[in-house]
Amino acid sequence: MELVKLTIDGKEVEVPAGITVLEAAERMGIHIPRLCYDPELSAVGACRICVVEIEGMRNLPASCVTTVAPGMVVRTGTPAVIEARKTILELLVANHPLDCLTCEKLGECKLAAYCYEYGVAKSPFAGEKHDYEMEDSNPFIVRDLNKCILCGKCIRACAEITCRDILDFAYRGFNTKVAPFGDTPYVESDCVFCGNCVAVCPTGALTEKQMMGKGRRWELKRVKTTCPFCGTGCNFDLCIKDDKIVGVASNPDSPVNGRALCIKGRFGWDFVHSDKRLTTPLIKRDGQFVPATWDEALDLIATRLGEIKEKYGPDSFAALSSARCTNEENYLVQKFTRAVMGTNNVDHCART
Repeated sequence: MELVKLTIDGKEVEVPAGITVLEAAERMGIHIPRLCYDPELSAVGACRICVVEIEGMRNLPASCVTTVAPGMVVRTGTPAVIEARKTILELLVANHPLDCLTCEKLGECKLAAYCYEYGVAKSPFAGEKHDYEMEDSNPFIVRDLNKCILCGKCIRACAEITCRDILDFAYRGFNTKVAPFGDTPYVESDCVFCGNCVAVCPTGALTEKQMMGKGRRWELKRVKTTCPFCGTGCNFDLCIKDDKIVGVASNPDSPVNGRALCIKGRFGWDFVHSDKRLTTPLIKRDGQFVPATWDEALDLIATRLGEIKEKYGPDSFAALSSARCTNEENYLVQKFTRAVMGTNNVDHCART
């Protein structure tokens, strides 16, 4: 691997050639603020808050799209850099609602976090402000375009993670907004509601509808688990409050899927607390299902399967397994079918 030697904030470092200044700083433990950058998405340098000072360059380049070079001298916290970042934040909040006290994303909003870090409480820039209606036409995602900072992360997530290309910038200038083709509502577009756009949004412009009003983000305990809906093995975090699941959040450290999830994994958890779920085995007696113990239910199943095998033969039995089960459970199903019931009539829903 070709290495490049450069200096960042007075410290010399050797990093792989081809990486960006932002990535090199991260390797040194230096955090550079970013709003449009995401390691899982292509870099576009849209928000400019990651600017740094590089000797020999007249302007302050965006570190997320500037490739390291031999002998480069980078400074990440000079007065000029700090002033530039403050100005960028002031420009962003000039057309951004300052309703942080009631915003669902407070605690996870990067814009609010950076405004706090750089001491930006309001904007000196006055002018026309957007007044978009909040869109909640679909059951999964709420859009508040008044809080959109046009970072483009949702657009790239839709194109590069989900590969749907539903979103893009619409209109021009002050009227620029993110929208599906024809500026149609989400629910009328070809959106598959995977929510990957919500996962990468750095502000309150996109919110999981099921989580609204369920608690502040810092109140939620996050428990990493594996999605049960198919055999891919995606990981995510269950958001827990008062011992109840209130939502699902992407976990960037998931080895299989990163932050990518499908609609079932991200939004299909509400069955957990459904009052229609069975909590005890049921046995039919006199045409009615009545509660039974597990021993009663398992004894009945074993008896009936034995009777069927004795009367009609092993091949009268077949087993259909599910991708929602673990590999170990699926193994036991086929083992039971072959070793106990004596037939090879076993299939799996994900075989095709």
